[in-house]
Amino acid sequence: MPEDMKQLYEERLGRYQAAIALEPTDRIPIAPGTNNFAENYLGNNNQETIYDPDKWLQSELAFCKDFPEFDVLRNNRLYAPVYDAVDLRSYQLPGRELSPDIQFQFLEAEYMLADEYDALIACPQEFLFERFLPRVLGELKQKGSLRSYLAFLKAGMLSTQSAQIMRNRSLTLQSQRGMPQPVLGQFRAPFDALADGLRGLTASLMDCYKRPAKVVAACEVLVDEMVNVALAGADPLKRYPIFVPTHKAIFMSPDQFDKFYWPSFKQVCEKLIAAGYSIRAYLEGDWTPYWHRMLELPKGKVLCDIDNQSDIQRAKKDIGHHQCICGGVHDSQFILGTPEEMRQHVKHLCETVGQGGGFMIGGGCHIPYAAKRENVRAMVDAALEYGVYDKHVKPRPKPAPAGTFDKTKFPKMVTPWSVKKAELGEIQGDENLIRTPWEALEARAYTWLWQWI
Repeated sequence: MPEDMKQLYEERLGRYQAAIALEPTDRIPIAPGTNNFAENYLGNNNQETIYDPDKWLQSELAFCKDFPEFDVLRNNRLYAPVYDAVDLRSYQLPGRELSPDIQFQFLEAEYMLADEYDALIACPQEFLFERFLPRVLGELKQKGSLRSYLAFLKAGMLSTQSAQIMRNRSLTLQSQRGMPQPVLGQFRAPFDALADGLRGLTASLMDCYKRPAKVVAACEVLVDEMVNVALAGADPLKRYPIFVPTHKAIFMSPDQFDKFYWPSFKQVCEKLIAAGYSIRAYLEGDWTPYWHRMLELPKGKVLCDIDNQSDIQRAKKDIGHHQCICGGVHDSQFILGTPEEMRQHVKHLCETVGQGGGFMIGGGCHIPYAAKRENVRAMVDAALEYGVYDKHVKPRPKPAPAGTFDKTKFPKMVTPWSVKKAELGEIQGDENLIRTPWEALEARAYTWLWQWI
């Protein structure tokens, strides 16, 4: 990395990390959760973005050149050929079922039946492989067929290719633009894993009435599975938070949230924080009735994206002293407002929510595709003018926390090395040369099972 890009990268990363930790920094970071605007900045449509990684990357490089004041740049993309290879039924994609300009759509269905809780609880990975995957992956509907075997092969190869595409994007943005990633790795709250991909919203909420004990037990089982998924994709250097969207909480009463959603979600967060990571939580919808629970997690370890439906001023009052918050600019202001209106609004945010630190400017979790360039520029310029704390502070990246988390159960595997070693018998040479790639592939294959939820 050129020295000037290295310095810029470290300054941005240090500013971002300090704000999350509620520590002093030079100014308010500009760090929206997702930048859809940057992904299509050069005019590529949504189909091109998810099928042509180079067009996507070139668009973001151009955005970073024109808006170098941004401190992080997160994508929210998928690599569509991976989904095509297995015929993933829970997504409709632009250019395929949808117009090339439309955002991809998630389709819920009951891919897990009401009487299958015991199977999920007894052995989650067997349940996924034997029951869930043949229902959600169209290419696997004829189990044991040549076509299903080839689909597994293609999906494995494309998953590796997809990981390389994401790695190339990250390294290119880092080396050519000095741009850090705001997150690396992700997970779901256990109830969301159940309600998003397995039972669907309607069935999962009905289950809270009809079989509440089963729901609680399933969420408990899913705790370590979500920890495993998170650690598999997390930054080994611990520079970046792990991302979690919170999809179903806003459909629950506070009592339901406290019983079915929060206990298992809290456990996952606590284990990841104990491992030395921070978390970036997209508090989707109006989280006002629930966000006081963020006070139960360690201080300065969760960056909370405040959605448009919530009041960021109240979020500052309720939890901003304990966890960093991000947002404040509504989609309508990006799309329909004027630069002067944006300037005045950001000025107000800096003088209120921004006071005392622990705040990042951005949209309500993202900057929309249809944002006006002049409004994005107005937001940036106003943040630089009114969001200054102390110009003498020189942001620097933090050293990686050691962590106190017991990782002996992770990464998860179907066939651990001890089993394989017993099958091989006496090993004549260096055991580690055989063990290391075996465990790496086992761990990746295990995580692959969970990516479809």
